[in-house]
Amino acid sequence: MQQIINFIFRNKNLLLYLFLLFISLAFTIQSHSYHQSKFFNSANWLTGGVYKTSNGISSYFYLEKENQKLVDENMRLRRIIINKDYNAEVPVNSIKIDSTLMDYTIISAKIIKNSYSNLDNYITLNKGSKNGIQQDMGVITPNGILGIVENTSGKFSRVQSILNRKSNLNAKLKNTENFGSLIWDTKDFNTVQLIDIPRRIPIKVGDTILTGAASSIFPENIPIGTIKSFGLDVSKSSYTINISLFNDMSNLKNVYIINNTNRVTLEELESATTNGK
Repeated sequence: MQQIINFIFRNKNLLLYLFLLFISLAFTIQSHSYHQSKFFNSANWLTGGVYKTSNGISSYFYLEKENQKLVDENMRLRRIIINKDYNAEVPVNSIKIDSTLMDYTIISAKIIKNSYSNLDNYITLNKGSKNGIQQDMGVITPNGILGIVENTSGKFSRVQSILNRKSNLNAKLKNTENFGSLIWDTKDFNTVQLIDIPRRIPIKVGDTILTGAASSIFPENIPIGTIKSFGLDVSKSSYTINISLFNDMSNLKNVYIINNTNRVTLEELESATTNGK
């Protein structure tokens, strides 16, 4: 307490000056509208700048959290779109059709390892069987298909990329029912090939390629890419088409794992039908 008193006595002139300055400024601002306006504008500018800086700092540290929120929201919307698109194709007749025949659930994940320059490329995800991921689930990005889950551990999944010599997926020309097999010739990581499209089918560069309906893994109409070039295989009377992928396979992060909840049932039915023959 004594130190405070000593400080006041030592600086009494300065403190008196500051006190009178404050009083005079207060009276000036209070009695003149122009000064009031300038004062409040300056105060708003100062506090606004402080809040903006503070918000910028806090936003930086919450970027990952906000990004995850966006991923979750996109996943919810994508689930709605996928299921709606499929159900729109279900025929309606006198027989009651189960609307859940091809229901899809979606799990979001992040890529922690990605290869695209090998002959057989694989992608590792940060989620596994503990998150509900199983073998033979489809993997897509916001831009298109990526691959199929090959195996899982509790916390991780290994995905066979479409850039793999063993990859063989059902794909079709947009707005048609003409489909073929999507493979990779290992030459270019931005280009895959669609084969077995009959020569009678009109095609042109720039046409869009989508997933076909003959797959129990991917929903129909998931984007793949556009026709880059094509040539005719005379011996088979069919085209070999080069597809420029929508995905940049060298720059991937967030993915969605698609689970057809009725895939096992459908495959068992197809197997029983085949064996019955």
